[in-house]
Amino acid sequence: MDWYSSIFELIDMRSFSNLWFWIALAVVWSSASHWVLGVPYDMVTRARRVGGQAAQDLDDIARVNVNRMLYIVDTAGLWIFAFCCFTLSALAMLGFFYGMEFAQAVFLLAFPMSLVALLNLSTARRVRGQALTGEDLARAIGRCRIYTQIIGMVSIFFTSLWGMYQNLSIGVLG
Repeated sequence: MDWYSSIFELIDMRSFSNLWFWIALAVVWSSASHWVLGVPYDMVTRARRVGGQAAQDLDDIARVNVNRMLYIVDTAGLWIFAFCCFTLSALAMLGFFYGMEFAQAVFLLAFPMSLVALLNLSTARRVRGQALTGEDLARAIGRCRIYTQIIGMVSIFFTSLWGMYQNLSIGVLG
C-alpha cells in the first residue's frame, strides 16, 4: 500500500467529518463577529471606554469602510448580487439535489455569510444616511454584531445538525 492511500485512509477527506471544516467554520464566524463593517470590535469597546482620540479613530475608520462598501455596492452591486445568487443556487443544487458533500459544506458556510453581508450593508446605509458618530455609531455597530452573532449561532446549530446527520447516515465504515 502506498503512502498516499494510507494517508487518505487515516484522514477522512469528507467535509463534515473533517476537523479542518469545523475549524474553518469557527474562524469564519469568529472573524465575522469581530470585524463588523470592517471595524474591529475592540476598537468600539475602547472608544466607548476611553473616548477622545479612540472615539475619533472609530468615527474615521467606520466612515472610510462605510463609504468604501457603499461605493462598491453602488457601482457593481447588481453584478455582485447576481453572481452571489448564481453561486449560492449552484451550491444548493450540487449539494442538496446531487448530493455533493463539499458543496453542502460550502453552502452552509456561504449562505449565512451572505445574510451577514446584507446586514452589514443595511447598517452601512443607516450609518451614512443618519450620519452616525460617537455613541450612536458604537451602538449601531454593537447591534449589527449582536445580529451577526445570532445568525452565526443559528448557522452553526443547523450546520452541526446537518453534519451529524451526514456522518451518521454514511457511517464510519463508508
